[in-house]
Amino acid sequence: MQYQSLFQPALDRPVAAALIGVGEFGLSLIAQARRMRGLAIRAALDADPARVAATLGAAGVPHRRCASRAEAETAIAAGALALCERLEDLLVLPLDIVVEATGHAEAAAAHAEAAIAAGRGVAMVSKEAECVVGPALHARARAAGLPHTLVDGDQPALLIGLVSWARLLGLPIVAAGKSSEYDFVFDPAAGSTRWLEREVASPDLRNHWTIPGDPAPTLAARATALKDLPQRTVPDFCEMALVVNATGLMPDRVDFHAPLARTVELPDLYAPRAVGGVLKRAGIVDVFNCLRRPDEASFAGGVFVVVELADERTGALFAGKGIPVSRDRRRALIYNPSHLLGVEAPVSILAAARLGHSILDADYALRCDLLARAQRDMPAGTTLAIEGNRHAVPGLEPLLMPATPDGPEAPLPYYMAVGRRLARAVSAGALLTFADVEAPSGSALWRLRAEQAQR
Repeated sequence: MQYQSLFQPALDRPVAAALIGVGEFGLSLIAQARRMRGLAIRAALDADPARVAATLGAAGVPHRRCASRAEAETAIAAGALALCERLEDLLVLPLDIVVEATGHAEAAAAHAEAAIAAGRGVAMVSKEAECVVGPALHARARAAGLPHTLVDGDQPALLIGLVSWARLLGLPIVAAGKSSEYDFVFDPAAGSTRWLEREVASPDLRNHWTIPGDPAPTLAARATALKDLPQRTVPDFCEMALVVNATGLMPDRVDFHAPLARTVELPDLYAPRAVGGVLKRAGIVDVFNCLRRPDEASFAGGVFVVVELADERTGALFAGKGIPVSRDRRRALIYNPSHLLGVEAPVSILAAARLGHSILDADYALRCDLLARAQRDMPAGTTLAIEGNRHAVPGLEPLLMPATPDGPEAPLPYYMAVGRRLARAVSAGALLTFADVEAPSGSALWRLRAEQAQR
């Protein structure tokens, strides 16, 4: 596509946006918007305005702390970003769309609901809320004639776009998914593997660097060699929940295959078992852990589809062009190895605000839920709190399972449990249910979930 002509309406009339949640993603969006003609971030809101003000000041971004609507309007008129202290002041400003990027399920649900009620479109970055009540928010926005979209720059939207591209071209999808957020980098000389700042001895990987035939023994040996490194994380499950709900592709396993695999191996691994792969069936979503040497390209957090080709001739043609294909030349890997956070998010924001286009279509529905299974016995009164920066509750294992009707003994979505106390003891191995936690009062997330269940 020719992006400049496609988005001419935004170049002619720039989109006025507000940002809620000014973290890593939001700061990159502010920085990029300042270099564009078609998007202006007019206002922002964050739980820690002092931190945001200091960061914006260090980056040379004109801004003003605003305690009222009048102060915010004055700041915008002066060409400064209005750093609001109250949501109600932000939502009455002349805006086309609100970008929700707090990463907090309860807050994001409330912010999105309020934005739609105020007649503002929503670009949702906070997957923690979207995986619980996204279809309800989408329905509300559509009923109000407003856009509601996910954003490029984050994996769910990028993968949904890649799936739609493959479907448009008539490429049957064998598997779609993403790499986990960080590579597993094996140094053959040292016999060790690095994951972020952690490094573990793994000399046996030399003996399992290639997959000679049946992949199961090699994948099991790799997983054992790197058992001390995280191979399944909650954010990956959360992101794939959005993809399932948007595309209808379902996981092959509730805990994913999550193989430690090299990029070139994916067309052979992601194939039905009958032809030597690991899948029970074609048309699934999964997450893999990218295993590579230091001199090989990263796939950290990238997205992919493995597609079925029309014939072996096409596979041979692709192989000659360096595209990863299966040994039988019947499947190919199409992938995007990067996600650029707020740097590429403007594409989705402009599409929603000026073209009325969302990455989510009318078929967006609750098809699966991100659920939680206790990894240990948990006594009544335990508070289920997120620890660290991985948006995970210690002691809860994520699973992706088909959605079922909500009810007291029905499984409780993972992020509805966050911040809640256990009303009764939960045994190791049990799925967390609605009745297991103390239901909150005045929760937008829980209210929207109830609304969604009645649709």
